[in-house]
Parts: sequence; structure tokens; C-alpha cells
Amino acid sequence: MTATRRSFGTREDLALALAEAAAEHLKNGIESNGVGTIAVSGGSTPKRFFAALGRRKDVDWTKVRVTLVDERWVPETSDRSNALLVNERLLQGPAASAGFVPLYSGGDEPDAAALSRTTEALSGLPDRFDCVILGMGTDGHTASFFPGGDALDEALTGEGPVVAIHAPGAGEPRITLTLPRLLATEGLYLHIEGEDKAETLDRAIADGPVADMPVRAVLRQSQTPLTIFWSP
Repeated sequence: MTATRRSFGTREDLALALAEAAAEHLKNGIESNGVGTIAVSGGSTPKRFFAALGRRKDVDWTKVRVTLVDERWVPETSDRSNALLVNERLLQGPAASAGFVPLYSGGDEPDAAALSRTTEALSGLPDRFDCVILGMGTDGHTASFFPGGDALDEALTGEGPVVAIHAPGAGEPRITLTLPRLLATEGLYLHIEGEDKAETLDRAIADGPVADMPVRAVLRQSQTPLTIFWSP
């Protein structure tokens, strides 16, 4: 599948446009199903987007459910927590009334019992998301699909909905939604910023094994149309 690429002059312009797209998906989900659902990524890249989306007053946030694409296995009080980022940057203002479903469910490791707790929490969400926002690292990972990950194959092919993964470049143990779960969405976006990420994307689009740059699994799939948002 050929992805649609949209380039923006500034990161603020990108944030506003991506917030507009996500808001439309959420409103459509609310209208069709009574609830709008979105899975978002962590890191520094989405901060402007979170702020722009959280300010939207045209979304009935009481009917929105937010979860994460992936998470470090750390408490929500940790500055490494994606959940903390979402709570501080997205679930503010009008969006404070949205429901949040974390992936971290307690304990030192994402063991079988922990994954079961997370799976149970996610079972309250619809089978399809209205919007999924992915990011990408300069190593070619997306979600927690890391090169060298010990459960990469399961993460890319398993129904999940979640998989625990350890990888050299991941730092802490991770939990991630599986690729099939992420592709079950009405809107799929890859949000990247900076020339280094553009260069990484160009390498990922070129030939090469998925295991070397797992974002290729998203770029090469033919199930769900992908839109890439980029700004310098």
C-alpha cells in the first residue's frame, strides 16, 4: 500500500491539522457507535498534537476513550510513563472528561497475570479504534516493535491484543498493542518530525527486512490506509 504523505511548514501547523483529523474520527465514532476511541503514542513528538486535540470543544469528551499504542512498564507517576504524558498534555481542559485506559496494570514485570489484567481493561473498548496515532524512532521502531525485540514476531502477527516485549533499545520492559489490533482502526496516522525522522522514513520505505526496521510492517501492510504527517 502506498501511504499518503502530508508535509507541514511548522510543527504547530502539523499539530493543528492532525488534531482536526483525529477530532473528526472521534466525532464520527460517537455518532456511529456512541463512543469515540483513540490510541496514541508517547515520547516528545506528540506534545503539541496532544495540546491541540485536548483543546477541541467540538468533541463530546465524555464519550471518548483514550488508550496507548504502547507503554513502558513503569507506574504512572514515573517521568518515563506515557500515561503520565497523556494525563498532563492531552487529558486537560475540555478533554479532561475523557476516559483513559492505561496499559500498565501494576507489578514489576509485564508477566502473564499483568497482561491478563490489561487485556481485561481493554475489553471494554470497541473492536475497532476510530483513530490510531503512531510515532517512529530513528532506529525504525514504532509502537514497541523494536529491532531485536524478544517478542517481535508475536507483536507483529499476534491477535493479542497486547504483548510484552524486551529489546536492547527499549530501556524498560514494554507492553504494546499488537499490529493486528492497531490496524483495526478507521484512521491510521504516522506522526514524525525533523530531518532525522524523514531520513529514517526514507530508509524504511526502501527494501530490507522488517526485523531491521519494524515500522516497515506498518508501511507495507495493505489492510488499513496510512497517512504520514511530517514537519521539519
